[in-house]
Amino acid sequence: MLADATRVQILWALVREEMSVGDLADHVDKPAPSVSQHLAKLRMARLVRTRREGTTIYYSLDNDHIKQLVTDAVFNAEHAGPGVPGHHRDAADLTLLHTKTPARNQSSRKASRA
Repeated sequence: MLADATRVQILWALVREEMSVGDLADHVDKPAPSVSQHLAKLRMARLVRTRREGTTIYYSLDNDHIKQLVTDAVFNAEHAGPGVPGHHRDAADLTLLHTKTPARNQSSRKASRA
Protein backbone atom coordinates (compact mmCIF):
# COMPACT_ATOMS: atom_id res chain seq x y z
CA MET A 1 0.00 0.00 0.00
CA LEU A 2 2.86 2.42 0.71
CA ALA A 3 4.59 1.76 -2.63
CA ASP A 4 2.36 4.29 -4.38
CA ALA A 5 3.42 7.92 -3.95
CA THR A 6 -0.15 9.24 -4.15
CA ARG A 7 -1.26 6.92 -1.36
CA VAL A 8 1.64 8.04 0.80
CA GLN A 9 0.71 11.69 0.16
CA ILE A 10 -2.90 10.94 1.11
CA LEU A 11 -1.88 9.13 4.28
CA TRP A 12 0.61 11.87 5.20
CA ALA A 13 -2.13 14.50 4.84
CA LEU A 14 -4.40 12.43 7.09
CA VAL A 15 -1.74 12.30 9.83
CA ARG A 16 -2.62 15.90 10.67
CA GLU A 17 -6.40 15.95 10.20
CA GLU A 18 -9.39 14.22 8.67
CA MET A 19 -10.23 15.38 5.15
CA SER A 20 -12.88 14.90 2.47
CA VAL A 21 -12.12 13.42 -0.96
CA GLY A 22 -12.26 16.89 -2.51
CA ASP A 23 -9.87 18.34 0.07
CA LEU A 24 -7.48 15.43 -0.41
CA ALA A 25 -7.67 15.76 -4.21
CA ASP A 26 -6.74 19.45 -3.94
CA HIS A 27 -3.97 18.65 -1.47
CA VAL A 28 -2.29 15.98 -3.62
CA ASP A 29 -3.17 17.75 -6.91
CA LYS A 30 -4.92 14.71 -8.40
CA PRO A 31 -8.44 14.26 -9.80
CA ALA A 32 -11.07 13.36 -7.18
CA PRO A 33 -12.01 10.05 -8.89
CA SER A 34 -8.36 8.95 -8.75
CA VAL A 35 -8.07 9.91 -5.07
CA SER A 36 -11.33 8.10 -4.38
CA GLN A 37 -9.91 4.90 -5.91
CA HIS A 38 -6.80 5.19 -3.75
CA LEU A 39 -8.94 5.77 -0.67
CA ALA A 40 -11.00 2.66 -1.47
CA LYS A 41 -7.81 0.58 -1.50
CA LEU A 42 -6.57 2.17 1.72
CA ARG A 43 -9.94 1.51 3.31
CA MET A 44 -9.89 -2.15 2.24
CA ALA A 45 -6.44 -2.42 3.83
CA ARG A 46 -7.94 -0.88 7.00
CA LEU A 47 -5.50 2.02 6.96
CA VAL A 48 -8.24 4.66 6.80
CA ARG A 49 -11.82 4.94 8.06
CA THR A 50 -14.73 7.15 7.13
CA ARG A 51 -17.18 9.44 8.87
CA ARG A 52 -20.26 10.87 7.19
CA GLU A 53 -21.49 14.39 7.90
CA GLY A 54 -24.51 15.17 5.74
CA THR A 55 -23.49 14.38 2.19
CA THR A 56 -19.76 14.68 2.85
CA ILE A 57 -17.59 11.71 3.77
CA TYR A 58 -14.48 12.46 5.77
CA TYR A 59 -11.46 10.18 5.85
CA SER A 60 -9.03 9.73 8.72
CA LEU A 61 -6.33 7.28 9.69
CA ASP A 62 -7.79 4.17 11.28
CA ASN A 63 -5.75 4.34 14.51
CA ASP A 64 -2.62 5.73 16.17
CA HIS A 65 -0.56 2.74 15.02
CA ILE A 66 -1.22 3.70 11.40
CA LYS A 67 -0.29 7.29 12.23
CA GLN A 68 2.99 6.06 13.68
CA LEU A 69 3.63 3.77 10.70
CA VAL A 70 3.10 6.59 8.19
CA THR A 71 5.21 9.04 10.19
CA ASP A 72 8.06 6.55 10.54
CA ALA A 73 7.90 5.63 6.83
CA VAL A 74 8.05 9.26 5.72
CA PHE A 75 10.81 10.14 8.18
CA ASN A 76 12.80 7.07 7.13
CA ALA A 77 12.43 8.00 3.45
CA GLU A 78 13.78 11.48 4.24
CA HIS A 79 17.04 9.83 5.34
CA ALA A 80 17.59 8.48 1.80
CA GLY A 81 18.18 11.95 0.38
CA PRO A 82 21.18 14.21 0.76
CA GLY A 83 21.68 16.51 3.70
CA VAL A 84 19.85 16.73 6.99
CA PRO A 85 16.32 15.29 6.89
CA GLY A 86 13.57 17.86 7.35
CA HIS A 87 12.37 16.29 10.56
CA HIS A 88 15.81 16.85 12.14
CA ARG A 89 16.17 20.51 11.18
CA ASP A 90 14.13 22.12 13.95
CA ALA A 91 13.48 20.25 17.18
CA ALA A 92 10.55 22.56 17.97
CA ASP A 93 8.71 21.34 14.87
CA LEU A 94 9.37 17.66 15.55
CA THR A 95 6.44 15.82 17.06
CA LEU A 96 7.69 12.99 19.21
CA LEU A 97 5.32 10.10 18.90
CA HIS A 98 7.59 7.68 20.75
CA THR A 99 7.28 9.13 24.22
CA LYS A 100 8.23 6.01 26.13
CA THR A 101 10.86 3.39 25.54
CA PRO A 102 9.92 -0.16 26.45
CA ALA A 103 11.41 -1.34 29.70
CA ARG A 104 13.84 -4.20 29.31
CA ASN A 105 13.32 -7.12 31.60
CA GLN A 106 15.93 -8.33 34.09
CA SER A 107 17.05 -11.33 32.05
CA SER A 108 17.85 -9.23 28.98
CA ARG A 109 19.85 -6.80 31.15
CA LYS A 110 21.88 -9.64 32.60
CA ALA A 111 22.47 -11.09 29.13
CA SER A 112 23.66 -7.73 27.80
CA ARG A 113 26.19 -7.37 30.65
CA ALA A 114 27.77 -10.75 30.02
